Amino acid sequence: MATSLRLLDAGPGSLRRWIPTCFAALLLLPPRPNLVCGAPWWSDSLEERHHWPWEVSLQIENEHVCGGALIDQSWVVSAAHCIQGNKEYLVMLGSSTLQPSGSPWALKIPVGDIIMHPKYWGQNFIRSDIALLCLETPVTFNKYIQPICLPEHNFNLKVGMKCWVTGWGQAKQHPSAKLTRSLELWEAEVSIVDNKNCDRVFHKKTFYPQVIPLIRKNMICTTNHRENPCYGDPGGPLACEVHGRWILAGIFSWEKACTKAPNLSVYTRIDKYTGWIKEQVSRGARSGRCRTSCLLFLPWLLQLPVSPGPPHPFLFLLCLC
Repeated sequence: MATSLRLLDAGPGSLRRWIPTCFAALLLLPPRPNLVCGAPWWSDSLEERHHWPWEVSLQIENEHVCGGALIDQSWVVSAAHCIQGNKEYLVMLGSSTLQPSGSPWALKIPVGDIIMHPKYWGQNFIRSDIALLCLETPVTFNKYIQPICLPEHNFNLKVGMKCWVTGWGQAKQHPSAKLTRSLELWEAEVSIVDNKNCDRVFHKKTFYPQVIPLIRKNMICTTNHRENPCYGDPGGPLACEVHGRWILAGIFSWEKACTKAPNLSVYTRIDKYTGWIKEQVSRGARSGRCRTSCLLFLPWLLQLPVSPGPPHPFLFLLCLC
């Protein structure tokens, strides 16, 4: 910690002078296993192949209320509209079932801090529907508990791109039955839909004038033609595989009435909030409230230009993690 503080107080100079010091500090720290995001370990086993290791269940009094995605040892991303006042929340990790009796990998960890996006709007059509949850105890990564990668700013998400949504959504046992929550994790492949086309569909169901966009640039719209449309959980991840890594493209926010496929679903677009997420994680690490493994920062740090001047405030994390 002292090394990091001295670096922050150093005067102008070349970044090359102090970067080796940070890496030397890293070598003195005990190793942390599996510091890799978006790389699930799947085998030929059906159970393991359908386990999404970043999926979490957000719970109140051990009852599932929303989904979420693990992005670091201490941080989970979920939807802001899932937060219900001053409730005490738990996060369950490492399990694909809501009743993981006897599972050695299932963990339940209390949430220590919740950060709502300052521009969250929960009335009518939700906006900036994102929240960060800081866990009281950092998790240890294993093949059942792993983080998903955050997208870089302006992530290239193309119309028609195939991604996956997961969650303990609602299902019907037969067409006339009522919707019931599944105890097992659901998954469904979805396609990215053009926001303008999606916006036109939603405008047909409302009294809002066309000049008021309902689907904005910080949202993602998807459709699914084959699966039950009620597979998702609020706050659950929309994961896209890019060059062998799984990226958190979005978190489930809202959808049309859960009726029959095809159904349009709307997600908070994570790449529009990557900077905000990193800023909050940085503040949590500096205050000592939340520990970080630097998974969120290393790809970004390596892209910084080498130039004279004082170090960027985020760079001290390289010495802390």
